[in-house]
Amino acid sequence: MIGFIITAYAGLEHAFEADHLLAVNSLVTNRNTLKESVKDGVFWGIGHTLTIFVVAVLMIGFKVTVSESVFNYLEATVGLMLVFLGIYRMSKLFKKYTHSHTYSHSHTLSKNDPKSHLHWHTYSHSHRITTSNHTHPNTSNSFSAAFGVGLVHGLAGSGALVVLVLSQMKTTTEGLLYILIFGLGSIIGMFIASGLFSLPYGKTILKSQKLQMGLIIVSSLLCILYGGKVIYENLL
Repeated sequence: MIGFIITAYAGLEHAFEADHLLAVNSLVTNRNTLKESVKDGVFWGIGHTLTIFVVAVLMIGFKVTVSESVFNYLEATVGLMLVFLGIYRMSKLFKKYTHSHTYSHSHTLSKNDPKSHLHWHTYSHSHRITTSNHTHPNTSNSFSAAFGVGLVHGLAGSGALVVLVLSQMKTTTEGLLYILIFGLGSIIGMFIASGLFSLPYGKTILKSQKLQMGLIIVSSLLCILYGGKVIYENLL
């Protein structure tokens, strides 16, 4: 029993690693409510656990051997994903606050007016918008994104985890059970982390849009820089 508790705690602690926090932070900055943010965390945790479990089944159940170099490439893939998340989040931010619209319309003067004519006007303008005026929710896609990020993150370090389990567990069933408990701990950990990270971006906590924008830019840059560091360490 104590072993299961320790494993669950290890999974919870695993969720608070820097690359995990940066990725989920990029996801929850799109949210306005705590409920949606923690759902992102849960979906990330489910995706993360699923990948680790699949790797565990292959390595423990089917005795598939994976070289260390393969996991280095997988780690680099995680770094690439972090860079993409940071760039995507910043581009989405600027599109959200400043974008252009092109309008066209026509009108016809009265039939009794001898100068009646038909003409068109086309013009474009840029303007700032607020989240309260323009919202385009697409929660299903966003939750799918959190799940996908979790899947990719599960690749990083999964090999080392499975090898550790193999060295301590006596049976395949016991090993897979420990992996699932570890995954449950990571889901709980990310549930907590995503909720905490969402607080500065909620309308009730931080009402300054400029400050929110600054936080998003900083977090996105950190995501890009850390992702670059991961790529460099694993490929170069």
